[in-house]
Amino acid sequence: MRYLILLLGLLVASARADDARPFNPSDYPPGVQKALRYANEECESQEGGAVTFAPNTVRRIDLTGDGREDYIVDFQDTKCGDRETTYCGTGGCVMKILVTLPDGNLREMFDGYVLRYKIMAPPIKRGAARTIRFDLHGSFCGGFGAQACWKTKTITATPFAFKQP
Repeated sequence: MRYLILLLGLLVASARADDARPFNPSDYPPGVQKALRYANEECESQEGGAVTFAPNTVRRIDLTGDGREDYIVDFQDTKCGDRETTYCGTGGCVMKILVTLPDGNLREMFDGYVLRYKIMAPPIKRGAARTIRFDLHGSFCGGFGAQACWKTKTITATPFAFKQP
């Protein structure tokens, strides 16, 4: 029993050490690195200084149900120098979704501003695509500003965008 507790303690410490690791764009495939370069280009265009990525900037998850890792790149906590709002505005923050194709290349499916997102419960059917609920600026639902507006989208290999009416 003592050894089991010791082993569990070591696993928890190891997980915390991984969480404390600084964000490194080179840990990701070229398609994700390209998406991250957007932050550098935008910051440079605003003469903002060095870009600081949050540890949660990139999320790996199988969204399409094909068993391959897909990626959500969320710039909500990314900073440009001492500026905290370079990548966010009243419409939310820049978010990109990339899916891995059968040949291993990545395709950008979504690039837009999102207030929040929630990946819905996994589908009951194994191998089915995931659905994401996007909380958006009210103008995407015919309203304005902070009015409640949300849309859902099942993630496939087909690019999509949200249009204002």
